[in-house]
Amino acid sequence: MAPELTTVSECTAVVFDGPKVTRLDDLAPDADFEFDHVVGRTLPRPAGELLCRVATVNDVHFGETRCGVVEGTNIGPVLEAAPGEAPYPDTMNRAAVDEIKAIDPAAVVAKGDLTTTGIRAEYEQFLACYGAAFGDKLFHIRGNHDAYYGETFAADGPIEVALPGVTLAVIDTVIPRATPGQVTDDTAAWLDELAARTTDRPVLVFGHHHNWSPVSKSREPSYFGINPDDSEKLIDVFVRRPNLRGYFAGHTHRNRVRHVPATGNVPWVEVGATKDFPGAWAEYRVFEGGILQVMHRISSAEAVDWTDRTRAMFGGLYAGYSFGEMKDRCFQVC
Repeated sequence: MAPELTTVSECTAVVFDGPKVTRLDDLAPDADFEFDHVVGRTLPRPAGELLCRVATVNDVHFGETRCGVVEGTNIGPVLEAAPGEAPYPDTMNRAAVDEIKAIDPAAVVAKGDLTTTGIRAEYEQFLACYGAAFGDKLFHIRGNHDAYYGETFAADGPIEVALPGVTLAVIDTVIPRATPGQVTDDTAAWLDELAARTTDRPVLVFGHHHNWSPVSKSREPSYFGINPDDSEKLIDVFVRRPNLRGYFAGHTHRNRVRHVPATGNVPWVEVGATKDFPGAWAEYRVFEGGILQVMHRISSAEAVDWTDRTRAMFGGLYAGYSFGEMKDRCFQVC
């Protein structure tokens, strides 16, 4: 496998080459660079001081033991931790915690699918990992896996988090016992009111399910993300409130950025899963003059080994689906 440029920021880049991970530091902002025949370009540095950093994870799936299962199909490979290895959700999430601690985040947001089967024992595993590490800096919401069987833990959204230079709006998009998502009228009204009284700063919105694309031809009720009517309701709030500067989801286990005509340059973002390839967590660097998203691939030796194995899932198509292009992983939000 050729060396792979995974991450760029305004001053750093990270290259994975099998088990070897190389971090390039002290790069110039908004400039081309080359390392070992890998070429890339750093992000522009927003103006002013760095005010804070925010970290996010999603699709951490404590309790999962088989990776790559697609119900009703024979597609493979289906992977498990090898004998003697720790459960792979533990391996991935504990390594993510170590990396996130190193940036001293002002807040950590876990965007759902904290568990695999929605049982409280798995939720307690999540809390033991992330809650013990980050305490009152941790904010978390449920995903569809967490509510499949009627449990109500992590159903505290919406949550407002005021930080230096930015407000985080964390919303609950779950339909209990279902896979697709929703945005209730109450949630939309809450977000509208929050944005109306915080016009002096950008607001970043986080939820588990991704937004439906209004250019799609399908309006089937089984749509995988937020249902079309509620997606358009959420878009309408963004249109009214220009300080809502981005929506950030999980659920799809891939890195992707979309834009819709009504909201112009506002990114509608999906971030890859923490528990398998690419082993993602996302950082938001909040400057006085703008915000960057920097996606990180977890780089401990055990995590790299597991994610290199899981990139072959779904008949070898998973890596191309989940990784996305650099513009889907690392970019200027506003």
